[in-house]
Amino acid sequence: MTPNPKPEKDFPWWLAILAVTGLWLLWEMLSDETYRAALRTLGKGVWITIGVSVFAYLGACLIGLGLAVMGLSRHVVLRQIARLYIEMMRGVPILVLLLYVAFVLVPGLVQAANWVATAFGGEPVLRTRDVPLLWRAVLALMLAYSAFLAEIFRAGLQAVDKGQVEAAMALGLNGWQRFRHIVFPQAFRMILPPLGNDFVAMVKDSSLVAVLGIGDVAQLAKVTAAGNFRYFETYNVAALIYLVMTIGLSLLLRRFEARMRTRGREA
Repeated sequence: MTPNPKPEKDFPWWLAILAVTGLWLLWEMLSDETYRAALRTLGKGVWITIGVSVFAYLGACLIGLGLAVMGLSRHVVLRQIARLYIEMMRGVPILVLLLYVAFVLVPGLVQAANWVATAFGGEPVLRTRDVPLLWRAVLALMLAYSAFLAEIFRAGLQAVDKGQVEAAMALGLNGWQRFRHIVFPQAFRMILPPLGNDFVAMVKDSSLVAVLGIGDVAQLAKVTAAGNFRYFETYNVAALIYLVMTIGLSLLLRRFEARMRTRGREA
């Protein structure tokens, strides 16, 4: 019985269509003063969007990995704490969590820190207004996405063949060495696609920080459109900026995934 032939790789017509359309729109924008003004203004918020996305995602990965390890622990208390956190964070809309962290959690933490400082005879160490709204937004996105990333990490860790873990134990590797050299590298290759998808989603969801008045692309678009009343042109520019960022990230992540698969086969 002859094996099924390997399917031919499709030419990325979708990418060609998007590239041609994007270049045409960019040309039209650069030839129009209203578009050029909006592009200059909104371009200032790109670094805020990227910074919020990167810092929040890295923090969410660290928390999510810790939650995944706790969820697979032999201790029932750790497992229940991890499950409680994950279900709570996944059950609250990100916008609500963003407002809660900014105006409830952070002020509460500041008050608690000041209470501890004064209880030991010291002075208040911090004021709520000293905590920038930017970092409150980063914390909120970090907490929200860590719950989703925890499930991705848990699935990847459970997918590693137990026989390899047992072989590592037979070689005398301790728990940390088994995790570092055997379990995590294999799990990371398997969960890389969903991790990449969540990072792209993080870039889009970072637009929610506009409700706190942070000057990202979405907030600058809202302020600019409210000032010039050219909503069509302004939000066209905002949409194009987000499309360039998300599609560019998707292409880079696909190349990285392909390289990781190639290295995995060579190893």
